[in-house]
Amino acid sequence: MKLLSTCAAAAALALLASAGAASAQDVSVTANVAVASDYVFRGISQTDEGAAIQGGVDLTVGSFYAGVWASNVDFLDNTDAEIDIYGGYRGEAAGFAYDVGVVTYLYAPGANQDYDYVELKAAASRAVGPATFGAAVYFSPDFFGLDDEATYLEFNAAYAVPQVSGLTLTSAVGKQWLSTTDDYVTWNVGGTYAFAGTPLALDVRYHDNDYDLSAAPITDGRIVATLKAVF
Repeated sequence: MKLLSTCAAAAALALLASAGAASAQDVSVTANVAVASDYVFRGISQTDEGAAIQGGVDLTVGSFYAGVWASNVDFLDNTDAEIDIYGGYRGEAAGFAYDVGVVTYLYAPGANQDYDYVELKAAASRAVGPATFGAAVYFSPDFFGLDDEATYLEFNAAYAVPQVSGLTLTSAVGKQWLSTTDDYVTWNVGGTYAFAGTPLALDVRYHDNDYDLSAAPITDGRIVATLKAVF
C-alpha cells in the first residue's frame, strides 16, 4: 500500500508540474462545499448517523485530473476526519467515457486503528439520449485496515428529466467483496436538482444494504439530503 500511495503522490506532482506547461484552455480548477444530513459510504453511515460538512478542490489538466476532498466522520473512537487524495485519467473510446485512477483515503491522527488505505479505480459510462449508464470497479490491497483485499463493483444510471430543467434522477447498486469481514450488497436511488443561475444543487437519496449487522444502526436504510455548491 505504501508503494501505491507513493505512486499516487508522484502522479499528482507530475500533474501539477504539467499544469505549468499546459495552455490556459487545458487547465481548470473547481472547488466544492457541501452540507449533508449524513455521510453514507457504500451504504454505511460514516458519521454515526450525524450531519457532515464536506469540501474539496479539483484540478484538471487536459485528460488528467487530481483533487483532494475532506469530511468529518465519527467512528466512535478518536477518528473525526477523512481526507481523500485522488488522481487519474479520463477519456473516450468507442462511444464510451472511461476513467482510471487511484484514491488514497486518510483518517485523522489519534485513531485507535490505522484505517488508511488505497483503492485503484476503473469506470466506464455511455450516454443514451437523456440517460447515462455506467459501471465502476475498485480494488484495495488493504481495505480500511480490516481486510487484506477488497473489491467493489457498482452499476449506476442517471436520467436527466426533460420536462424538469435541472432535475436528474440517479440510482446505483453495488457489491462489496471483503477478504475477512462479510460481503454485502448496497444500493441507492434519488434525485439531484440544480438551481438555475446558482452554483447550488440539492440531492435527496435513499441508501440501503443487506449487511447483517442488526446491532449497528449505521447500516440501516436511510434518506440523506445534501446541499452542494460547486465554484
